[in-house]
Amino acid sequence: MALFSLNNVSVRGVASCVPKEVVKNVDYPLFSSEEALKFSTSTGVYQRRKANAHTTTSDLCCRAAENLINQLEWDRESIDALIFVSQTPDYILPATSCILQDRLGLNIDTYAIDISFGCSGWIYGFSTMAQLLAHGGMKRGLLLVGETTLKLNSEFDKSTYPLFGDAGTATAMEFDINAKTTCFHLQTDGTGYQAIFTPDGGFRNPTSEKSLIYEDIEEGIKMNRLHNRLNGMDVFAFGILRAPQSVNKVLEYSSIPRESVDYYLFHQANLFMNEKIRKKLKLSEKQVPYSLNDFGNTSSATIPLTMTTQIRNQLNDRPLKIIACGFGVGLSWGTVYFETNNIICPELIEF
Repeated sequence: MALFSLNNVSVRGVASCVPKEVVKNVDYPLFSSEEALKFSTSTGVYQRRKANAHTTTSDLCCRAAENLINQLEWDRESIDALIFVSQTPDYILPATSCILQDRLGLNIDTYAIDISFGCSGWIYGFSTMAQLLAHGGMKRGLLLVGETTLKLNSEFDKSTYPLFGDAGTATAMEFDINAKTTCFHLQTDGTGYQAIFTPDGGFRNPTSEKSLIYEDIEEGIKMNRLHNRLNGMDVFAFGILRAPQSVNKVLEYSSIPRESVDYYLFHQANLFMNEKIRKKLKLSEKQVPYSLNDFGNTSSATIPLTMTTQIRNQLNDRPLKIIACGFGVGLSWGTVYFETNNIICPELIEF
């Protein structure tokens, strides 16, 4: 079982960048006014941000990282590691992290790696970076996490297209012998890999002429084989079971009283699912902030985006105890307990 703790690692800052274009669900052409209201009330998503055809996830993450590096006043030569977590990279190859190392002007000694993960991606990226830094061989790292998920979804799929949005984030982490212990729980169940799934475009099923043909799946849902397919019922059942279990394991393992945690930051799947999770864990509404209303489900970016848009002032002004939990595509899920101490959290930027 991947249940472990690490010392000597602190979060120094978190920044986010979103596209300028706001897409409102009330304007979605496949919805009537009544359908739009029903969808938004149930999912919590009223509007989202949409990247244009020329903007990639790395563009958004790069802007967030530039902002954060400048705010921290970090010397770029002092950054030892860069991790890019996304399922919408720039290219099949090379790794986007290599491109970002150059764009950000980092030293060629920088350790750079891509991680192809979605909804749990920030947790997995956090754990990977923490392990790189914990022993002091590397001192500073940038965790860049984001998605331009709307490019993976069919505009003619009214079950999922109005749910998702685009965003990029940057988290700065540093070796620190005075840091509080960070605790992780990470799990994977590949038997459910088709619950969130893009059939074609990889090397199992390469892109062909058939990949571009739109299929009528059911009323209001039309897509081709290069579009993301989501089995809502399977994902819902998985999320409300595994997320509370994972949070409880971390609470027990870390011996942290449930009520002493300032904020529980969940992957922003949808309001109905997340409220089920919150109630199962007996958490107050105040402890569980949401960014769904304005940004939708931004996959791997949801947790840091929620930090920068919902609890920014608190992160800037005082120490906090935080539990974050991500769950979804893979199927994979994970939880981290960490503490912050007046970290740098710049205002959201638009690109």
